[in-house]
Amino acid sequence: MSTTIKRGGKGVRRAASARGKKRAVAGARAKTGGLFNSLFEMLGLSERALQRTFSVVLILAALGAAWGLAVLAGLPAFADEKIGRLAADSGFAVRRVEVHGVERMDEQDIYRRAIAAQAQPMTRLDVAALRDELVQLPWVADARVSRQLPDTLVIDVIERTPHAVLKQGEQFVLIDPSGHKLEPVPAASAGNMLVLKGDGAADMATDLSVLLEAAPALQKQVRGAEWIGHRRWNLTFATGQVVALPEGEEEAAKALVAFAQMDGMNRLLGGKVAAFDMRDPSKIYLRVPGRAEEERKAREEAKKMAAQATGTQ
Repeated sequence: MSTTIKRGGKGVRRAASARGKKRAVAGARAKTGGLFNSLFEMLGLSERALQRTFSVVLILAALGAAWGLAVLAGLPAFADEKIGRLAADSGFAVRRVEVHGVERMDEQDIYRRAIAAQAQPMTRLDVAALRDELVQLPWVADARVSRQLPDTLVIDVIERTPHAVLKQGEQFVLIDPSGHKLEPVPAASAGNMLVLKGDGAADMATDLSVLLEAAPALQKQVRGAEWIGHRRWNLTFATGQVVALPEGEEEAAKALVAFAQMDGMNRLLGGKVAAFDMRDPSKIYLRVPGRAEEERKAREEAKKMAAQATGTQ
């Protein structure tokens, strides 16, 4: 009697294994789905909203990649040039330049720098670069450049204020309160202005202004200031008289205030004393023109009289 062995048994085991795997996958999916559902609930997002978000991110990434390829191909520059030409053809080009705020400087210095903008369409005009170029001009403290569509470029300028004249050798240069050099001027134009001289005097212009403000009664009478040895000031007044001040900001201010008080009581300015040396805080030295010669003559006369007296004896 023969026995036939069927292969169905092995198939049963495989079926059971497959069913086990399906149950494991289903369980994993259930756990994962529960995790994502919990995450959606925490974020307040639905599955559909999340899908839309992913879609937007993918679209933006695709656009970024396309833009990168366009940049490499030079398309943005080409498009910008085309748009600029179209704007210029439509009347959006610089045809007029308006300048405001100029009183003392040569206005043509500004127009010469703005004229290059007249060849450009409004859309391609770099107003920041033009502004940076304008503030390099000696007289310009600040500037604002703006477009006034369709065809006008407006430039507002803040000028520097002339304050004094710096003497450099035989030349005179106008400076602002900070010592910034503006332009050369003839010597005749310096007559009624404060004249600074001495190595480094321009760099000390601001400190000098603070010093003179300590004695307002004398400030308008000062016509010259010499910076001596990078250490101290000699002030020259409209009368031609000179005051030598000590070193140090506080020391110089105290000496100048003291001189103002003495001048108020004794009217020193306009008198016979040509120079007042106040470098020693404990005393003041006066120099009177011709006094030394008078004293010399007096000494000689005294010697003669003494010799005559001795001869007669």
